[in-house]
Amino acid sequence: MENSSKTKKMTGLGRGLGALLQDSEKINTPRSNSRVSAAEVVGSMSEIDVNLIEANPYQPRTKFDQEALQELADSIRVQGIIQPITVRQLSEDSYQLISGERRLQASRSLGLTSIPAYVRTANDQQMLEMALIENIQRENLNSIEIALSYQRLILECSLKQEELGVRVGKNRTTVNNYIRLLKLPPVIQAALRDNQISMGHARAIITINSDQSQLKIFNKIIEEGWSVRKVEEEVRKLGMMANIQTETKKQPTINQEIKALQFQLSSFFGAKVSVKSNEEHKGEIKIPFTSQDELNKILETLKFK
Repeated sequence: MENSSKTKKMTGLGRGLGALLQDSEKINTPRSNSRVSAAEVVGSMSEIDVNLIEANPYQPRTKFDQEALQELADSIRVQGIIQPITVRQLSEDSYQLISGERRLQASRSLGLTSIPAYVRTANDQQMLEMALIENIQRENLNSIEIALSYQRLILECSLKQEELGVRVGKNRTTVNNYIRLLKLPPVIQAALRDNQISMGHARAIITINSDQSQLKIFNKIIEEGWSVRKVEEEVRKLGMMANIQTETKKQPTINQEIKALQFQLSSFFGAKVSVKSNEEHKGEIKIPFTSQDELNKILETLKFK
């Protein structure tokens, strides 16, 4: 483990995270005693017993690369923990992880009994926000995990897309592109999560309105190895076909008789009456009004008053 006799403030926590964590002006040297008082430990860096740290319930990552974890463990064995984890104190002998899940797992795999940690105060919403932002910026999350994290920040932390973009250093369009992925059929989301298709494939597929068509294109990607460009070409073709079909399904232009009737009714009621009719002579007549007086006039004309 690294141990320095000098006190210094640790920086480089990632864009947006430092402001959330509100680093203390005074950070003490690592302590070997995990049972220090809350007054001493909050805002400081201390050595915490790994058995006293419980998992973060807001951890967005659902899968960890075991090979990458082993590489991290090998690095820790040689270099020690370079970047402390961050926890919040629940009680005298209990802490909850805010960020640093991989470092904690790797340390436990090496049989380490303690780990350097920053101790912070945070409520549940701050916990969620800090964990999500830290993981989005520091971990190699897949596209679906990022999308889910963005969605949770918006829904559970009441952030607007513009605010979220500022927190994670992305523009609103990028944030929206990720969130839209969650509208894809589950099988396509799973394939994106498991790196069977790329973000480019998914962004092309999401522009198709029909789930059935999306799945058809997806199957072609898997079975025939379609490139992103090939998918984009097929999506354009589907779009052109959809436009043609829409044009053919449009109702015929209202005929002159309907236009004449519409004019007569508008004059009769003193309002812009709308008349619609199809080839089967089914339709509707709409008489709009914008005030109680206008409604009374229409009712009087109809002899209802």
